[in-house]
Amino acid sequence: MKRIYVGGLSYETTEEKLRELFAAHGSVEGVAIITDRTTGRSRGFGFVEMTDDNEATAAITELNGAQLDGRTLTVNEARPRPGRSFRSRDRRDEGGGSGDRGRRRW
Repeated sequence: MKRIYVGGLSYETTEEKLRELFAAHGSVEGVAIITDRTTGRSRGFGFVEMTDDNEATAAITELNGAQLDGRTLTVNEARPRPGRSFRSRDRRDEGGGSGDRGRRRW
């Protein structure tokens, strides 16, 4: 399965419209348009997951630079989200009180 980034979306573009656009190029597993937490309005980008990597690659090639709802799309393979900077071990073992957890003393 390949996750695809889609940027340059119009505020009027719906997940259903985006699904239809990509479905013309292969099997779509999921679609998500990212919205602002406060306003609920589209942030202008989203993600599409396609089940077949070859179909996804073809869709990226065909749809990058395409027009949808009067806007030019930027379409490419989504980059993995950067990992969090938290360490897996319990930070309480580093010493100090609860207010000093994870801080270095200089």
